[in-house]
Amino acid sequence: MFGAGPGLVGQAATQLPDSLSVLWKFKTGAEVKSSAAVAGGRAFVGSSDANVYAIDLHNGQKLWSYATGDAVESSPCLMEGVVFVGSSDGFLYALDAMTGQLKWKYETNGEILSAPNWTRSPDGRQTWILVGSYDNRLHCVHAESGQAVWTYETNNYINGAPAVADGQCVFGGCDAMIHAVSLADGARVAEIDTGSYIAASAAFLDGQVYVGNYDNVFLRADVDKGEIVWRFAESESPIFSSAAVAGDRVIFGSRDNHVYALRRDNGQRLWAFKTLGEVDSSPAVCGDKVVVGSGDGRLYMLRLSDGRQVWSYEIGRPIVSSPAVAQGVVVIGCDDGTVYAFGAAAPIRGTAR
Repeated sequence: MFGAGPGLVGQAATQLPDSLSVLWKFKTGAEVKSSAAVAGGRAFVGSSDANVYAIDLHNGQKLWSYATGDAVESSPCLMEGVVFVGSSDGFLYALDAMTGQLKWKYETNGEILSAPNWTRSPDGRQTWILVGSYDNRLHCVHAESGQAVWTYETNNYINGAPAVADGQCVFGGCDAMIHAVSLADGARVAEIDTGSYIAASAAFLDGQVYVGNYDNVFLRADVDKGEIVWRFAESESPIFSSAAVAGDRVIFGSRDNHVYALRRDNGQRLWAFKTLGEVDSSPAVCGDKVVVGSGDGRLYMLRLSDGRQVWSYEIGRPIVSSPAVAQGVVVIGCDDGTVYAFGAAAPIRGTAR
């Protein structure tokens, strides 16, 4: 799933070598802004051609596709053999991961651009799916039936994915608020005003929320206290990238063409890496490395400790999608309509279609 786990902290459970090769390319019919979910030897990803694809992780061959009613920028969430993904047609889809067959679809009253997340019901017997919509609501949906469990209303669009931890769901909204909601019943826990609308997904760890906003500010907020702990205001442009949290640091991209690493405790800058384009892609931390795409058309691998470039690959078209890293493979979409897989193995020639 997007963010590598329910807290959306962006840490992949794999190591990467210092150099990667293209393993395969999979061509779709339009831009790929969706970020892949990888499990069971398959990569699941949406495309602006309105389809959801299942791709063989090893050879890049199409296993199945499912057509929705509009562009799929939402990133899939795979849970218990089912792929959950939103579409700009306003529906949340549940698809069988093996066959792509529709199990159900749940209608909201707005576009769904964010990735779904999941949680267990309070009694532990059911799985619930959480997703934000441009109908200004966070929806909690029964994973098996597709029926609404509860909804939580905000004052503007919800663009980012909800983060889940400690019995709470935390997300930012275009109403400029960080919202904390009880998973049990959808009741409000906290609202924290950040001063400008939030397009990114928040990372949620140890009761702390890490997210950037449109006013060029990245911040840490304490949910229990309902207040902002620190602000980082050195970015010169809005922040659409979602943060990764690793050890004592938090890493994110900005539309000022930089990738930043800050200290978690006080928000002081540890390093900044300059690309040649806006960084809307959300970084993935893989051991001692950070992988992230840029609007300059390159995929970068940076050293976590100091931000030094280890490796890069030039695709040539903007990369808004975020990297999914699993089983030693990096999967990322590009505005050229192609899904790319990188790994340590020798290149495989040809393009899968």
